[in-house]
Amino acid sequence: MAVDRDHVLRTAAALLTHKATATMDEVAKAAGISRATLHRHFAGRDALVRALEALGIAECEAALDSARLDGGSASDAVRRLVREIEPSAGLLAFLVTENQLFEGEEQHEGWSRLDARIAALFRRGQQSGEFRIDLTPAWLTEALYGLVGSAAWAAQNGRVAAKDFQHMIVELLLGGALRREEP
Repeated sequence: MAVDRDHVLRTAAALLTHKATATMDEVAKAAGISRATLHRHFAGRDALVRALEALGIAECEAALDSARLDGGSASDAVRRLVREIEPSAGLLAFLVTENQLFEGEEQHEGWSRLDARIAALFRRGQQSGEFRIDLTPAWLTEALYGLVGSAAWAAQNGRVAAKDFQHMIVELLLGGALRREEP
């Protein structure tokens, strides 16, 4: 019987998103395969996480493409991006906490591509006067990743309503946490 690698990766992503410390035995059981079969496809946890990284990067790049970051206002592009990235938010949340993905001298070029595209969106918003210029595009990019991950975990754990995912992220990122005086 052939093993559906995509099924195994998506099952592992779903499990590890909810339980980051899940063992390879637990991943195999969730995917409906033996541990030996899992190890034939992924030599260990590191290999599995690296495959999940590739999946996460591909899904984020697809979300960036679908969000049409160059169209309309930068604020609207951020809203579209958050909407498009929501289905992958749990996987992204898991990946950004996996320290082994960010160890060493070189960052995976896929993360660099994602960072560059998102930072360019924030830079465009700064140049158009929509976004604050006292916060760097790199920081705004990291803040977006952090908010996506936090919102994904909070929704998964039932601390916030999943239907509020987009609103929470966009409003905090674009509006900031300071209360504004009404005119």
